[in-house]
Amino acid sequence: MKQSCVLLCILALLLTACGGRSSRRPAPTAVGQTLPSSTSTSRLTPTAPSPGTPAGTSSSATVGVTVTPATPTEATATVETTPAPDAMAARVVRGRTSPRCQLARQGPADREGLGDPLFPQLGNGGYDALHYTLDLSVDVSRGALSGTATMTARAVQDLLALNVDLEGLTVQRVDVNGARAKYSRAGRELSIALPEEVRRGERFDVRVTYGGVPDPTIEGAPTKTGWINYEGGSYVVSEPAGAATWYPVNDHPCDKAAYTFRITVPEPYVVAANGLLRTTRDNGNTRTYHWEARDPMASYLATVGIGRFTTQTQRGPGGLPIRNYFPADLADSAPQIFARTPEVVQFFNRLFGPYPFEAYGVVVVDEELGFALETQTLSVFGRDAIENRGFAEVALVHELAHQWFGNSVSLKRWGDIWLNEGFATYAELLWVESQQGRAELDRRLREVYSAGGQGTSLVPVGRQRAENLFNPAVYYGGALTLHALRVRVGDESFFRILRTYYDRYRDGNAGTEDFIAVAEEVSGRDLHSFFAAWLYGEELPPIPEMGLGG
Repeated sequence: MKQSCVLLCILALLLTACGGRSSRRPAPTAVGQTLPSSTSTSRLTPTAPSPGTPAGTSSSATVGVTVTPATPTEATATVETTPAPDAMAARVVRGRTSPRCQLARQGPADREGLGDPLFPQLGNGGYDALHYTLDLSVDVSRGALSGTATMTARAVQDLLALNVDLEGLTVQRVDVNGARAKYSRAGRELSIALPEEVRRGERFDVRVTYGGVPDPTIEGAPTKTGWINYEGGSYVVSEPAGAATWYPVNDHPCDKAAYTFRITVPEPYVVAANGLLRTTRDNGNTRTYHWEARDPMASYLATVGIGRFTTQTQRGPGGLPIRNYFPADLADSAPQIFARTPEVVQFFNRLFGPYPFEAYGVVVVDEELGFALETQTLSVFGRDAIENRGFAEVALVHELAHQWFGNSVSLKRWGDIWLNEGFATYAELLWVESQQGRAELDRRLREVYSAGGQGTSLVPVGRQRAENLFNPAVYYGGALTLHALRVRVGDESFFRILRTYYDRYRDGNAGTEDFIAVAEEVSGRDLHSFFAAWLYGEELPPIPEMGLGG
């Protein structure tokens, strides 16, 4: 999540001015709101192409950019054969998952939650969700949805009952492997009695028929999250606890799954979602949009955007499909904001490793949000981001970096949020370094460090509270931690640490201890004292290599 530029304008005035219209709610400002070009010769320029990037691919890799209204004809042109759910589920198990996630999923199936230290009621034990199929009809005028959610899962213990997370909405029926099942509800827990025992290792399907008007939550976030209706459409932003407001789910990043979305809306509305658009079916007065997200995805990263959109398509490195959805009145200005997306993808490919998913793009909702969110393969922006170009350009880089760190390598507990936000914030600065040189990177980091000594709390980075999860420490303290590591171990070791960490845990989950272990392994150094000071200390540690602190 990249939050915009009202709260912490102390950092904005140190780095650059907050531009454009103010957002509806306060949030941390971007590190450097603009990315002007520079003639500096000291720049970060990755030289080795990433695995999977064809030789000779240009840095921009943009071909055939088009902007058109989203029509059934255009959407139907993307039809591909849809893999069977079992084939998609097989992709989900390929990632390496930290043992803590594995132990959590093996907890009691009837316990409320996985026991996350910050959000103990999120998620459920006893099974591993592999795939969700969401067949939903949306009444845009009422903001109501109805239909079915089918979860394909594998039992990790013998099961007679299980829980899924669901807030509000009305459950009409539950079926398990085609047989009707009894169920009860308490709070966000939907408890299901299985008609027959499911043995450990067996796969099973849970189908919930439900509907209603979703009620967003404010748990753990500075704004409402979940399925959000506005005049003219709907959008979904769920970090950290909003997914259960619109579908029944094992709602914790430890349990990632593949997704199928079949969303039916009245004409002329358009549906954008994670993954690739497979088909659009014209039903007369309605259309059904069929999207497939085949890669493992944490529940809070699932998104649906509904609106009267215009689409823009690009090609990224290696032919990566990039599809953007904009309100019609932004069809001229918005594409300019995101024109450099292929170039940034190429930059991160070479720095971190190959882009982890089969598509990317953004959906800009016709509403002022005050933030952007890295929903997997389809980041969510508000129209205010387009009107504040400086924020949008930085957020473009930030949300793209999350596709590697946060989405592919997902956190295993919410207290590890710095692994998401600190990494994405430092990635912003690496992009600045590549464009403007090392001196500009150092200048900005010195200003951030100075702000940390003048009343802006940038510590502790690794010890967070549920009521203030998205705070300056996880963004800017996390970025400073990574830069301090870089100057301590040197560039060669530092970037090998990032690539090794990504390669080892891509499509899975990792925690702070996993990153520390990789850093020590790759650098050959004992970094216990370093990370203890930077992640858990109550004062900002010195960076002697830059003459800061001490």
